[in-house]
Amino acid sequence: MAKAYPKPQRLRFPGAEAEHQWLSHALEAYYRADVGVAKGIKQEEHKGRKLACAKGCSSCCRSHTTIPIFPLELLGLYWYVTKMMSPDKRARLKPQLENHASSGVCPFLLDGACSVHPMRPLACRHFNVFDQVCAEGEDAFHTRREDVLTPIKSHQDAAFEAMLPFHGFTTAEQKREAMKHNYIQNQARVLQEIDWAHLAARIEG
Repeated sequence: MAKAYPKPQRLRFPGAEAEHQWLSHALEAYYRADVGVAKGIKQEEHKGRKLACAKGCSSCCRSHTTIPIFPLELLGLYWYVTKMMSPDKRARLKPQLENHASSGVCPFLLDGACSVHPMRPLACRHFNVFDQVCAEGEDAFHTRREDVLTPIKSHQDAAFEAMLPFHGFTTAEQKREAMKHNYIQNQARVLQEIDWAHLAARIEG
């Protein structure tokens, strides 16, 4: 019998969303992605597969070296770390950001867990592995692609579409054209290659 997962809930920060319109776009994108991921996992479990990912596992945070991140997500991480994270956690995260190397583990991995989990990028939300826990250093996408969840395209596209107003695409026609030409995907940067020392400096301020 498939495990019953709680229905995804949209994160809400009413005060911050009233102040920062971009934040609502980010949270809506993440909610749409989470709904699609939950549906995809349920479909796989009905086929008899078992989700291997669980709280406490940080294998992908350590092994993936090319995690894509979009401009809106980058802004979200800056906001979350500087405004929402506890002072103690920020203080412990700061040296990791200052000393991060592009070949290293995710700079937001703290004490074996994601320190920015509510605002983790779409790539992290979409990456789910079935049946077998990843071996140390393994990137299952390359070693056993058949065990990695393929995002449901309609939900993945819905998440990308939710980001478009941040880039100035607001009408239906503008959004159709942007989606047609993969506008959001073309804005991707690699999380590990970003100079996170700039965020560390914000923490100091």
